[in-house]
Amino acid sequence: LIFGTLYPAYYSYKAVKSKDIKEYVKWMMYWIIFALFTTAETFTDIFLCWFPFYYELKIAFVAWLLSPYTKGSSLLYRKFVHPTLSSKEKEIDDCLVQAKDRSYDALVHFGKRGLNVAATAAVMAASKGQGALSERLRSFSMQDLTTIRGDAAPAPAGPPPPGAGRASGKHGQPKMSRSASESAGSSGTA
Repeated sequence: LIFGTLYPAYYSYKAVKSKDIKEYVKWMMYWIIFALFTTAETFTDIFLCWFPFYYELKIAFVAWLLSPYTKGSSLLYRKFVHPTLSSKEKEIDDCLVQAKDRSYDALVHFGKRGLNVAATAAVMAASKGQGALSERLRSFSMQDLTTIRGDAAPAPAGPPPPGAGRASGKHGQPKMSRSASESAGSSGTA
C-alpha cells in the first residue's frame, strides 16, 4: 500500500504542482501499469497465494516498477502496453461504447421494473391497510362507543349488543370490584 499507492500518489501530486510534462508522463505510465497489475493480482492471488514468497515477490515487483534506476513501469509500458493498446484501441472504444449503451438500457429497464414493483407493493399495502382500518371501525357500534366514553345513555330497546355480557360473572349477575364486594360483605355481617 505504501510503495504501490501512497508514494506514487505523493510524487504524482508533486508532478502536477510543478507542471513538469516529463514527470506527468512518467507517473501516468506508472498508474497505467499499476492498474493492470492490480487487476491481474485479483486473479493471481486466488491461484498463487500458496506459492512460496509470493507476497514478497509482489512487493519486489512494485519496487521494480517504481525504481528510477530500473524504470520498470516505463519499460513495461513502452514495450508491451502501448503497442497493444494502440493496435486494439478502436475495438476497445467500440466495446466501451456498446457497454455504456447496454448498461444505460439495462439501468432504465431495471429502474422501470423496480418502480412497478414498488408501486404495486404500495398499492397492496394501502389496500390492506384500508381494509384493516375499515374492519376495525366497523367492529365498533354506537353502543360500544358510548360505553367507552362512559356516557350513561339509555340502552336501546331490543336484544343487547354483542359483548354486553362480558362484564357479568356466573349466573348473569354483575361482577363487583374487590373493594365493593368487601364492603358489601362487611356490611352484611354487621
